[in-house]
Amino acid sequence: MKFVQGKIAIAAAASILALALAGGVAEAQDKTFVMKITTPTIHAVLDQYGAAFGAAVEKDSGGRIKAQLYPASQLGTIPRQIEGTQFGAIQCAIIPPEFFVGIDERFEVLAAPGLVTSASQAEKVAADPQVLKFYLGLGANKGLHGVAVGFAEQSEVVSKDAIRHLADFKGKKLRIFASEFQSASFKRLGPTPVAMSPGDVVAALQQGALDASVAGVQLLSGLHFFDAAKYITMTNHAAIFYVVEISKKWYDSLPPDLQQIVDRDAASTAQNFSPRAQEIEDTAVKAWTAGGGEFISLPADEQAEMIKTMSAVGADVSKDKPPVAEAFKIVSDAAQRDK
Repeated sequence: MKFVQGKIAIAAAASILALALAGGVAEAQDKTFVMKITTPTIHAVLDQYGAAFGAAVEKDSGGRIKAQLYPASQLGTIPRQIEGTQFGAIQCAIIPPEFFVGIDERFEVLAAPGLVTSASQAEKVAADPQVLKFYLGLGANKGLHGVAVGFAEQSEVVSKDAIRHLADFKGKKLRIFASEFQSASFKRLGPTPVAMSPGDVVAALQQGALDASVAGVQLLSGLHFFDAAKYITMTNHAAIFYVVEISKKWYDSLPPDLQQIVDRDAASTAQNFSPRAQEIEDTAVKAWTAGGGEFISLPADEQAEMIKTMSAVGADVSKDKPPVAEAFKIVSDAAQRDK
């Protein structure tokens, strides 16, 4: 009798466990996950990609993931956005990779000047399997889960006083991205480079703490930089890429099917975003001139001299840093393959 009762007790326990597990699965299936998406831009590729990515995830998850977009650094400066993503307060950050150098200095290699010479080449580099394999793995041990790499726009220089010749760079206080590649390359042209988050640049220009800034036309138009500095010199010295980083803490909390949706939609949105990116660029160019801004091109010989001077920086900066040199070879090889 005791044996029979024991079997009944075991069967009952197993049924309770099965029901509990089934309830847990059902609860996971019913739970709604909020995905806060942060970008430093507005009306530019980064935030518009974020909107498209968020919409795709909401649709494909059947509403189980709710995306919330916070453009224009609403959730803090870029360092705070990155920290928030690492610790799970923010679920997704879409930011140029060189701003992640505090996590791993290899993030900045895509910012190397002269790496790409056209938007089409940059798009191919961003989609290159070797580049993706390398970049999406960076930050994995620092709370980040990489899901996509994309091309935003070319780098230009905005200034309070017109920069029409290479000699005009000399003596300028120039804001750059947090990248040794940018710092070393611009030092060769004569300005004093200062790393700064985008949200602080307009005030610095207005107050005279800066004379000029490296940025793209989309960000400059979207944040109305023409109110502080109306000249953009079309240097095209480097490409501005972006990486899409998911909070690993948040990602690990998702059921497997939602993890797959996040991974898949991030990649497919980046791969199919080129037509929309061109529309955004064209709109930004029109907005700049409509706001009273002016575009400047350097004389052809000076443009060629600038690119030649800056292009040597990638190899020079990375040669004494084996991990960075290896990373630089990955992206430079991709750039050669994808011309």
